[in-house]
Amino acid sequence: MNAEIINIGDELLIGQVVNTNASWLASEMNKAGISVVQITTIADDDYAIKAALDQASERAQIIIISGGLGPTRDDITKKSLAEYFNSEMIFDEGTFENVKKIFSLRHYEVTEVNKMQALIPEKCIPLQNNNGTAPGMWFEKDDKVFVSLPGVPYELKSLFSDEVIVRLAKRYKLGAVVHKTIMTTGVGESFLAAKIKDWEDNLPPYVKLAYLPQPGLVRLRLSAKGPDKQALENELQQLTEALKQYVPEVIYGYDDMSLEEAIGNLLKEKGKTIATAESCTGGYIAHLITSIAGSSDYYKGSIISYSNEVKMNLLGVSSASLEEYGAVSQDVVEQMATGARERLKTDYAMATSGIAGPDGGTEEKPVGTTWIALAGPNGVISQRFHFGEHRGRNIRRSALVALNMLRMELIK
Repeated sequence: MNAEIINIGDELLIGQVVNTNASWLASEMNKAGISVVQITTIADDDYAIKAALDQASERAQIIIISGGLGPTRDDITKKSLAEYFNSEMIFDEGTFENVKKIFSLRHYEVTEVNKMQALIPEKCIPLQNNNGTAPGMWFEKDDKVFVSLPGVPYELKSLFSDEVIVRLAKRYKLGAVVHKTIMTTGVGESFLAAKIKDWEDNLPPYVKLAYLPQPGLVRLRLSAKGPDKQALENELQQLTEALKQYVPEVIYGYDDMSLEEAIGNLLKEKGKTIATAESCTGGYIAHLITSIAGSSDYYKGSIISYSNEVKMNLLGVSSASLEEYGAVSQDVVEQMATGARERLKTDYAMATSGIAGPDGGTEEKPVGTTWIALAGPNGVISQRFHFGEHRGRNIRRSALVALNMLRMELIK
């Protein structure tokens, strides 16, 4: 069963309002076994609305429209829908009673403008909006369903959950769409694809694999369609277990688990503590770790040693090392990690020192050069990386690589 979402509103097209309705509707329809084939955003324009409806009906059986149902002149969706479905406008008493009820609860008087909300196309089934005055409208044409919903998010969500999805389930025999997300780190998208090629080649035809990369991470999303939800969930679980045989070291979690959450679970499981010494990441690693509830059980603190003076005075980095090798060096970053571990009395400490950019690079150490070290019970390990020229991505990738270095040490 295919669906299309049409979002109406000039405010969406000029970037004044973020379109959260589309992502929410797509997620809810996927849960119900409905595949969204396209999401379209158009202006408050009669021609654009009617053209979008024509095009959507060629692609999908279910068309969900949001926006443009307010009582003011700029909201033209209702009028355009009436014309599109060759329908007269009628005054609906049930809708008007709901308008009066809403205004009574808010201690407002119903104006003539508000009363106009009860004017609806005769050929629609009105859907009562318990959170606002604009009713939802259900149309049927050529065995297709068109549903118009208000653009206000909490009104749209309530109407869709209480009315629309219930009616769709009664009208159509909806199948199941099941997703499983595998979270990976430590290897790029193309290298990961090469490692799991044989596994991917043997996926069943009803299972699709999507690579969803971001700096430092790659999400693998398995999607399966079929009549039996439980059977699909079992199938995806078996496929996930089989994937572990190909890349056990890069999988750190499932279903959008963050790397910092996975690290926290490992530290709590093993009863270990961690501290950080950050230069180029400027406290970003500390931010990620402490974003997890309960991180005080294993995280002791951070020394943000952005200057050489702080590296020397608080972490015990040798001035001779700084002078001979520079702050972005193996010798210095290892001393930073060791110093943080000793001073904050933790089992592990990680340190970062690099050139985040966009300035500061040299021929020997270009922008993106980063040294990361981890000090622990078995000594100190360190590695140099070249992340690129974008400052924000360099900071993000440095933090994730540092966390993954700790993860690999903990799972040994």
